[in-house]
Amino acid sequence: MSAKNIWEDSVADQIEGKEGSGVQSGPALNRRAAFAAAAKLGIGVAGLGAGLSGGVGSALAETPTTGLPKKDYKFFFVCHVTLDQFFTPTLYGIQDACAAFGCSYQWTGSQKNVVSEMVSAMQTAIAQKADGIAVCLVDPKAFDAATAAASAAGIPVVAFNADVPTGSPNKRLSYIGQPLYESGYNSALKWLKLLPKKGKVMLSIGVPGSLNTQPRMDGYIQAIKDHGEGVTYDVVNTGPDPATEISRVESYYLSHKDVIGMFGTGGSDTYACGFVANKYGLAKGGAVVAGFDLFPQTLDFIKKGDVAFTTDQQAYLQGFLPVQQMYLYKLSDGLVGPANSDTSQAYVTKDNVDAYVGQTRFEGRSSDEPK
Repeated sequence: MSAKNIWEDSVADQIEGKEGSGVQSGPALNRRAAFAAAAKLGIGVAGLGAGLSGGVGSALAETPTTGLPKKDYKFFFVCHVTLDQFFTPTLYGIQDACAAFGCSYQWTGSQKNVVSEMVSAMQTAIAQKADGIAVCLVDPKAFDAATAAASAAGIPVVAFNADVPTGSPNKRLSYIGQPLYESGYNSALKWLKLLPKKGKVMLSIGVPGSLNTQPRMDGYIQAIKDHGEGVTYDVVNTGPDPATEISRVESYYLSHKDVIGMFGTGGSDTYACGFVANKYGLAKGGAVVAGFDLFPQTLDFIKKGDVAFTTDQQAYLQGFLPVQQMYLYKLSDGLVGPANSDTSQAYVTKDNVDAYVGQTRFEGRSSDEPK
């Protein structure tokens, strides 16, 4: 038998051994196994390269596969604002992932960020023996007991859209979403450069303390302290209801017409800031408006010049990835663990907004399946 054949058999044996022990296989593992085998057999780098370019690699590439099986797992998604239009693309992401993997889902939680209702929804999911729970962890401690109960029952829990602080004892397995403090800080650095002069800005938040927006607010304030010389701020609690948010932002503007900027921390209050900016022509007077998320109305205000930019956090992925992670966790009996996933994407400005305003399922503007 040639050295190359001995090498191929040795690598194949090592790969089979690794897979049998539950260690993830793939290009990185195959390469490690190959180098180990080559060292034992005295095969140089050139010979190893030849083996990797054909041999085992080609054999694996040519092995037919039927793909991942469809499983009738049922996953519960516990959201803090179940009717908020931000989550329309999230729901499409959940639906598409469930279709791909044969799963089903239930969308539940609270309509207006009532944490006790969300905890109750988690308890219901545990009682119904859910195959997995994805939850917006909008409170630093309230979900700890329910998450621990789910874990004890063998139910994986992942966070999406909002997460507990670093160091929390919460037993969630991963977080799928935007790094919220960093996103607030970096967004503020961007709009601070756009302000026409020193003066006062308004910072809005739907539910103070809620972990889907409070870290952004904290980032805003820290950026002003670090880089906003001459800039002062007021924080306005706009509430979780869109109609209330518009009235409160408008009320603030009418009593502070010298404001040089209005900046939202969530989708609906950013839309409210844009609405008021459009109604009163704030951009023409030099005021700057910016915030978060891709509400269709906000994108329209960007096209019209009323909003300078908004920050995309890829809501579609916040639905698709939790299903994918929980499915793989269940399918592999926990060997493929959920992983933190940063869904940050880009700033949407007048220069690139046209890419976002089309009738696309991925941004929630159309229910049509992609072709």
